[in-house]
Amino acid sequence: MTEQLADKKCVPCRGGVPPLKGKELDALHKIVPQWNVINEHHITRVFTFPDFKQALDFVNRVGALAEEQGHHPDIVLAWGKAEITLWTHKIDGLTESDFIMAAKIDRLHRGAS
Repeated sequence: MTEQLADKKCVPCRGGVPPLKGKELDALHKIVPQWNVINEHHITRVFTFPDFKQALDFVNRVGALAEEQGHHPDIVLAWGKAEITLWTHKIDGLTESDFIMAAKIDRLHRGAS
């Protein structure tokens, strides 16, 4: 199921749609359970690495993916870790594209392991 979500393309949000809540949100969260849903507003996950260089390499790959998808996360880089936070700014909440991007980032991380 994660791979199916990761195979989708992020769709730019033009606004005018309500953010995901309740059962819709829960169903998508089950596909990427390593991500934490915060106040039904954003999702976040911390990825750990043995050193700064590997964390930086991962962040750079996430950045390239974000540009390709037109969906840009907040990223905090530190020694041995990268924290990534996603939400759709246009509606100030979560859309399916946030979960698509999360699944794509998970796939990137699995490929790096």
